[in-house]
Amino acid sequence: MSDNGFLDTLKSLLPERWTKSHPLVPVLRLSGPIGISSPFRQELSLPTVAAAIDKAFGMRGAKAIAIQINSPGGAAVQSTLIHKRIRALAEEKDLKVYTFCEDVAASGGYMLSLAGDEIYADQSSIVGSIGVIAASFGFPGLLEKIGVERRVYTAGESKDTLDPFLPEKQADVDRIKAIQVDVHEAFINMVKSRRGDKLTKPDDELFTGAFWSGKTAVELGLIDGLSDLRAKMREVFGENVRFKFVSSGGSWLRRGKKSVSSSGGGFEFGQWPQGFTADLISAVEARALWSRFGL
Repeated sequence: MSDNGFLDTLKSLLPERWTKSHPLVPVLRLSGPIGISSPFRQELSLPTVAAAIDKAFGMRGAKAIAIQINSPGGAAVQSTLIHKRIRALAEEKDLKVYTFCEDVAASGGYMLSLAGDEIYADQSSIVGSIGVIAASFGFPGLLEKIGVERRVYTAGESKDTLDPFLPEKQADVDRIKAIQVDVHEAFINMVKSRRGDKLTKPDDELFTGAFWSGKTAVELGLIDGLSDLRAKMREVFGENVRFKFVSSGGSWLRRGKKSVSSSGGGFEFGQWPQGFTADLISAVEARALWSRFGL
């Protein structure tokens, strides 16, 4: 008897529950502001989640990949990089990706959800906010009032663009807005390429930066339906589907004494610009993102 014949005979003698292989779905969770650290939370960025993404797609026997998303947005570049990594592996491994929006999948968070071939949310989830924002503060008269003289030396007339201690210049504003248009256009193109004919409203209604409930997002074609991860995966793969949860990033305890601060400056799909270095301001920055959506 061949080895294969012997194994088949052995399997026939064992209880079915011991030998039957149930469908496997790796589950990846992407949660938090994108590219923004806080004193107690690592930022959500490609470097912090790449290993987990690779592990999920590398699991033997996986039938699909499920991704839970709970993010109010953040850095435009990191949002794009994470999205691209997921799509590249989905095509390489020929695996379908399902994304599930939790409390919020807005701005960069919605871009992450677009990595899914199908997108689902709760009827009360916040979805959308397809826009770009940059915000800062201006203190041009503060130093003079407190008797401090600030000295700035540059090589390049635009090197002090958006300096908060200098009066705002219209040329700087125009330059920033022109860049925002480019970033916004890239975001819009991604939505159109991923959602295609599913979108039901014109550009001037969908791409204003507005956000909606999950229920309305279905009507707009931004997502495919209302469901949660377990319910949908059992609907697709049966009641016996197995889930393997893959952790990403690390807690602040694992990072020891490493300084926690926002990464370098950049445009965001969220509420606040980056570039602050103090932990306290980083926490406020992250909190402001959530607060924008009432959370």
